[in-house]
Amino acid sequence: MVSTPVVLTKASPTVSLDKHGVTSGLIRVNLNWTSAQAAARQKAGEARGILRRMRASLQAAAVKDVDLDLGCMIRFSDGRKTVVQALGNSFGSADHFPYVALDADDRTGARATGENLVINLDHQAEFSKLLLFVYIYEGSGDFRGLDAVVTLTSDRGDQFEVRLDECPPQAHACAIALIKRQKGELVVGREVRWFTPKDGPGIQDVISRAYRLGMKWTPGRK
Repeated sequence: MVSTPVVLTKASPTVSLDKHGVTSGLIRVNLNWTSAQAAARQKAGEARGILRRMRASLQAAAVKDVDLDLGCMIRFSDGRKTVVQALGNSFGSADHFPYVALDADDRTGARATGENLVINLDHQAEFSKLLLFVYIYEGSGDFRGLDAVVTLTSDRGDQFEVRLDECPPQAHACAIALIKRQKGELVVGREVRWFTPKDGPGIQDVISRAYRLGMKWTPGRK
């Protein structure tokens, strides 16, 4: 049974998975956002008058969707580090190392189920930190107007939600949440820390340095 989501906000940014009884099994991390083209088409359909509708339809045709990529940087208790993301086809695995997996690459935001990561909490003792992040792989613009939401759902239906709001102009990446052990409990902490082009090229490198994850990066494609 799916429960009412616990929304992580600036005022209440953390939640203990242990206190909610989420200590084992799989936890799914879902990223969903509004397709820019779909929103423009809906606006065109709601336009009144033939000329306004034609103009709105032409504008909708010119709108380009953005390709958002969900990822997870992982640091293990034994010092190993890796990343799970579509770039470089690093989709991971839930059954063996790194015990985190990405199910698909949603290129437009039109996929009903969005993008999903699964984290195998049966191996939580091996995790030191898991940093959830998202960035624009392809497409112009930024996160404004995308209404991006990340939801973590346990096997039994517990839900924890992070809204990617207050996006600054030109923001092309976001550190969403940091999962780590704190006072003996596994805690999810809302980050919603935005990165823009001025922060430098190689956004994964910029994010990993910001969180002192000590990861080394090489160029990749998908």
